[in-house]
Amino acid sequence: MQKLTLSLAVAAALAATTSGCVHNAEQDTMDKAALKVADAKDAESMKVDAANPFFVQWDTPFGMPPFEQIKNEHYRPAFDYAIKQARNEIELVANNPEAPSFNNTIEALEYNGKDLTKVANVFFNLTSANTNKELQAISREIGPKLSALRDDVNLNPKLFARVKAVYEQRNELGLRPDQMKLLEDRYKGFVRGGAELNDAEKSKLRELNKQLTELSIKFGDNVLAENNNWEMVIDDKADLAGLPQNIIDAAAETAKKRGHEGKWVFTTHRPSKNPFLIYSTNRELREKIYQAYTHRGDNDNANDNKKIAAKIAALRSQKAQLLGYQNHADFVLENRVAKNAENVTKLLDQIWPAAIKQAKKEVAAMQKMIDEEGGDFKFRASDWRHYSEKIRKAKYDLDEEATKPYFSLEDTLNGVFYIANKLYGMNFKERFDLPKYHEDVRTFEVNDANGDLIGIYITDHYVRGGKRGGAWMNSYRKQFVDENGKFQKPIIVNVLNYPRPVGDEPTLLTFDQASTLFHEFGHAAHGFLSDGVYPSQTGTSVPRDFVEFPSQVHENWMMEPEVLAQFAKHYKTGEVIPQQMIEKIQAASKFNQGFATTEYMAATLLDLAWHTIEDGQERDADEFEAKVLDEYGLIDEIAPRYRTTYFSHIFSGGYSAGYYSYIWSDIFGADAYQAFRENGIFDEKTAKAFVDNVLSKGGTEDPLKLYKQFRGKEADPQYLLKSRGLIN
Repeated sequence: MQKLTLSLAVAAALAATTSGCVHNAEQDTMDKAALKVADAKDAESMKVDAANPFFVQWDTPFGMPPFEQIKNEHYRPAFDYAIKQARNEIELVANNPEAPSFNNTIEALEYNGKDLTKVANVFFNLTSANTNKELQAISREIGPKLSALRDDVNLNPKLFARVKAVYEQRNELGLRPDQMKLLEDRYKGFVRGGAELNDAEKSKLRELNKQLTELSIKFGDNVLAENNNWEMVIDDKADLAGLPQNIIDAAAETAKKRGHEGKWVFTTHRPSKNPFLIYSTNRELREKIYQAYTHRGDNDNANDNKKIAAKIAALRSQKAQLLGYQNHADFVLENRVAKNAENVTKLLDQIWPAAIKQAKKEVAAMQKMIDEEGGDFKFRASDWRHYSEKIRKAKYDLDEEATKPYFSLEDTLNGVFYIANKLYGMNFKERFDLPKYHEDVRTFEVNDANGDLIGIYITDHYVRGGKRGGAWMNSYRKQFVDENGKFQKPIIVNVLNYPRPVGDEPTLLTFDQASTLFHEFGHAAHGFLSDGVYPSQTGTSVPRDFVEFPSQVHENWMMEPEVLAQFAKHYKTGEVIPQQMIEKIQAASKFNQGFATTEYMAATLLDLAWHTIEDGQERDADEFEAKVLDEYGLIDEIAPRYRTTYFSHIFSGGYSAGYYSYIWSDIFGADAYQAFRENGIFDEKTAKAFVDNVLSKGGTEDPLKLYKQFRGKEADPQYLLKSRGLIN
């Protein structure tokens, strides 16, 4: 999954990140005026500690954060100072005596908050990838402050008056397309942020935003705690029956780290949970770990999320209606490619019937296998991965354990670099002298074919307690043009949760895990190949239901024999993956798609249900969820990919009313890759068109317009349905 190029809290607070533009006289006037803003009391309160890394110019290579110097105690004073600076800068814009112009108002707002962006980019990246209790406490404290700052910007009447004045004369200003879109988005952002509300309504909005920020942080903390706290300790070797030796070794290593020397420990983290569900022959233990996973946040303990989720949904409903929308989904989707919930529902209605029909066929096939084996029991949800793998072996003669030796993490990463070079001319050189925030981190200098710097690529691949689950891309610095006209190079990070290597053995990936590496690099490419001016428009700053599109496209290259032959080599012998195995992988690629699509769709439907509530009332989370899924006919043998109580995407991430984005983007991805199929998977002209019209453009123009420029037509859903085997 992509993930956010800047923390949502900061993006919401400022509606922009650090930026720059061509140097100009008006900006000089503002900079000089800034020296007179703070009175003596303000100046005294804004004294800084030179020992704090956030208060000095970073002289590190490529301007990377000096991670080794940054301590937990540096964040609070850095945030306080930066927030105060941002407020002063906003006041300068709002009170500028000159007539409002694009330069002194819209661009000035875009450039606001450099100090805040500096600290926030580090802090919010680390609270996702390498957090601890102290950082979590700071997050809970700083979240409301950032929410208040956002509201102070959006609800400032003088500021909005200036923005509105520029907006009303937009057609006479001779703006470039990216400037016009920046102006339009800024104006809409103020309106959607409550600028046109009366004083009483603004006060209510502030309180709603404050509560939502606090609850969202708490929800995420609870999910992390649930992930880290639960463990299944096995002390009888017989209970490890069916498990591959590498999984057993990893469980022993986990047990050792958790204080259970000589035993084996499995957790709800996917690299631990999934292999157990696939290979263990102990059905009751499979059920135990499955129930633990699907009941995270639903255990009536200190980390229970039922009431928090229900409260968040209710408050979002109230906020949407306060702003003039029927529900939260209508509010969110107005700014997305889909535009409204009706269009999303139409898409889901095209896919759900085919997916659930296929899923029922898959259940029947697995029940038949159970019966033929003499099993005297009814297939249940916790059996799915175990029996689907057995059918995969029987039907396609494909054993996931047999494929893993060809997908070592190192070789798969080289496969990613191979396609990046073939498509975009990118070259990767590992650097061992650059700052890093954890020993797991690897860093690469990325250059083009001429040797010129494109950016810095940070990878963080291994699962650990301080890292939230899943996989994502983010940035420590986006590509943009600074105030002196200098092109700033991006610093991009991909974070994943792969099992650690055990002993001298490398980390071996399942095919799906390897595919995720390609997927996340698609987001990274979107960040690296960005070519814009304003940071709020560059890189992955596109609508949520378009942002997954470049990453979905990149998954396709991994399935190509030419690519597999480059990197899929046995980690011991160096043997290239046999053609016969490639053919089996391709044949099995449509296998189990009923399950995969249905569990995803169930989560999507649940997301929309929570966010089309119109009465602003709280629900019983379990009852609401069960009712929604029952109405859609979800079968008992499948749980949603994310149940309400651990659905972090929508309750503590940026995907509320937007989880449909993955399949929506996948339609674009499947259709776009068809262009490469037709012209050649590394066709230079097609790759250039993809960069010129999609990857480099960011959010500078309408996404549908950009896609049509690349493809020459709208995206056709048939390629997605065919790729999943849901239609012939």
